[in-house]
Amino acid sequence: MTDTLTIALSKGKLLEPALELFRRVGLAPKDIAPDSRRLIFEHPASGTTLMIIRPSDVPTYVEHGAVDAGIVGADVLLEQATDVYEPLDLKFGACRLAVAAPEAAVERNGRHGTRLRVATKYPNLTERYFTQKGVSIEIIKLYGSVELAPLAGLADRIVDLVSSGKTLRAHNLVMTDVITESTARLIVNRASLKLKHKRVNGLIEALRAGLQGRRA
Repeated sequence: MTDTLTIALSKGKLLEPALELFRRVGLAPKDIAPDSRRLIFEHPASGTTLMIIRPSDVPTYVEHGAVDAGIVGADVLLEQATDVYEPLDLKFGACRLAVAAPEAAVERNGRHGTRLRVATKYPNLTERYFTQKGVSIEIIKLYGSVELAPLAGLADRIVDLVSSGKTLRAHNLVMTDVITESTARLIVNRASLKLKHKRVNGLIEALRAGLQGRRA
């Protein structure tokens, strides 16, 4: 089909709720599963192809037209500031991008030196936040286990996603501020929105209906 829609789904915590939504609206291939080693799944009946890729890559794939649409967290969109159309808040995957510090530092009323070291996967959002606060920082970019940085003496603070807060508590960290809230979003390539207008609108309406517990 020339109007086949290719949609990128984010690996990780957003994948299972995204698949559940796609199953609800009849767009998920029967053989797709979160633990599969395959990354591309076709659904010929609906003319839809699903790709599973790392969350940070989803906006890039969508912006450059490698896929027509994608599902990704708002935190990733805000960090990367890519040029995509964002028609739908999918509501699941709710979390907060927050600043956290060791309990001992908070007990000292947050006093710190003239320059904070902040470990994060979100350097752009982190720099913007602390700049607005008038706080000088050194950003330490990490790709995983950010909560270990204060314990190892690598950083004074961290900026990371927080859901339940259990991981912070397990590492004696306390959330001191929330930078932004995040939920999963549907994003669309701007060219696909024009060239595949009917298909893209059909996808948007199907997912909107699925969120309301009905079929489009």
